[in-house]
Amino acid sequence: MSKTPPARGNGKAGWLLVILLVLIAAGGSAASVYFLMDKGAHGAASTEATAEPVAAPIFVPVAPFTVNLRGEQREERLLYVGLSLQVTDKASEEFLKQYMPQLRSRLLKLFAAQTAAELMTPGGKDQLSAKILEMLQQPMATPQPTLRVTDVLYTDFIVQ
Repeated sequence: MSKTPPARGNGKAGWLLVILLVLIAAGGSAASVYFLMDKGAHGAASTEATAEPVAAPIFVPVAPFTVNLRGEQREERLLYVGLSLQVTDKASEEFLKQYMPQLRSRLLKLFAAQTAAELMTPGGKDQLSAKILEMLQQPMATPQPTLRVTDVLYTDFIVQ
């Protein structure tokens, strides 16, 4: 009796089919990643092109000055302070520059009414900023444009 091996399918054809399917899947994945990344780049570019440019901040510097503070029990205290006011428009900037002597006078009076103990805490500085913003709501001239001051930024602040 002669033994013949059992009939098998062609093994090479099966492997070729598997390799061909893997290559097609890899090619499809690569193509989809390429198109998605390309679409994302164009989408981001179009978003950047349509977004409005952020306006540069406008700061009005107030030169530093020294103020005598109210002291407890007759002690002499000084405040050395410099600040900048952040505004949102050129009209507010120009007005504040034009009326700087009046602004400095009002600030001097406001600072002189403070105590050293109040100003040495972070909360005290925040309260002072709020008082400055409130003070800027009082008109300095007639007519006066609406002052759009958004922040008080301390550039120098020493209590001695």
